[in-house]
Amino acid sequence: MNITGCNKEGVRCAEMSMVCLTDFEEYAKEHLSKATWDYYAAGADECCTRDDNLLAYKRIRLRPRILRDVSISDTRTTVQGTEISFPVGIAPTAFHCLAWHEGEMATARATEAVNTCYITSTYSTCSVEEIVAAAPNGYRWFQLYVYRNRKVSEQIVHRVEALGYKALVLTVDVPYTGKRRNDIRNQFKLPPHLKVKNFDGVFEENAGPEEYGIPANTLDPSISWKDVYWLQSLTRLPIIIKGILTKEDAELAVEHGVQGIIVSNHGGRQLDGGPATIDALSEIVDTVQGRIEVYLDGGIRTGSDVLKAVALGAKCVFIGRPAVWGLAYKGEEGVREVLQILNDEFRLSMALAGCRNVAEINRNLIQFSKL
Repeated sequence: MNITGCNKEGVRCAEMSMVCLTDFEEYAKEHLSKATWDYYAAGADECCTRDDNLLAYKRIRLRPRILRDVSISDTRTTVQGTEISFPVGIAPTAFHCLAWHEGEMATARATEAVNTCYITSTYSTCSVEEIVAAAPNGYRWFQLYVYRNRKVSEQIVHRVEALGYKALVLTVDVPYTGKRRNDIRNQFKLPPHLKVKNFDGVFEENAGPEEYGIPANTLDPSISWKDVYWLQSLTRLPIIIKGILTKEDAELAVEHGVQGIIVSNHGGRQLDGGPATIDALSEIVDTVQGRIEVYLDGGIRTGSDVLKAVALGAKCVFIGRPAVWGLAYKGEEGVREVLQILNDEFRLSMALAGCRNVAEINRNLIQFSKL
């Protein structure tokens, strides 16, 4: 057995040190270009919300129950009626080819192997067709933006429905793109060999300044609740709204007949000064009262973070940046490792808190500290 952590050439094996998600973060920071790292790490303005997404979990304490026979544990759950191996999926994150040459195809294969949900980003550097071909049996949702040219949004909806995507994730917190200072300083743009594959050829007649791979000012800032009805008229897929942070909007989402909410502040990349997602979760769960499923993204870094979010009413959580760190480390294998570590940590946290299955996780597990 090789206990030194070195291979026969004496080169240090990175595998030995990958114990938790922050190990992948450190690896990615060291190995990605500065502009790419800054793009993935970016928050809006002073990054208060981005950072609070993580800090908020540290303010929440668990109330473990003991002597509960946790010799057998089951991490499985369902989202939109489909069983997944544990309540963690991949959030929509753009430009995976910046982190690994196979990009979203590697991410899709990893999530298929682990049997969980992958929300494919509109801003993928592989096309939706390539992603489906790479992992034909994967469970996938598609993240949708609404463009000023509605035909562009319509066409992509029909494409992903025909390809077997199982839900649309309408992202509603980007009427305009947040100010990410390092991207401006770095003059961030996709390298010439990469493009937003889903829009190959779509925007070419609109030459002009680009913003994140497509022409600036293509997103529609006039989007409103009536557009949920417009979307429902186009598709039979369930519609999940991503970017809700208040009970008022949660109630409106239910009233407009959507099938789910992702409590999200876009990883702190949009409005700086909004709440951490875990802090916003309870009021939304209390408002929804089980009428639709509520999910969460932002700040998940450990299995106990997953446990806290599920205890507060999230049906599933989604990870963004950690998936990209896994890609940067070792492509498909790296994403699988990130998901496996989270699954193992979640199973252990569940057992140590006295929960044998996901159904036993509830708000009685949570104690808010007096900090």
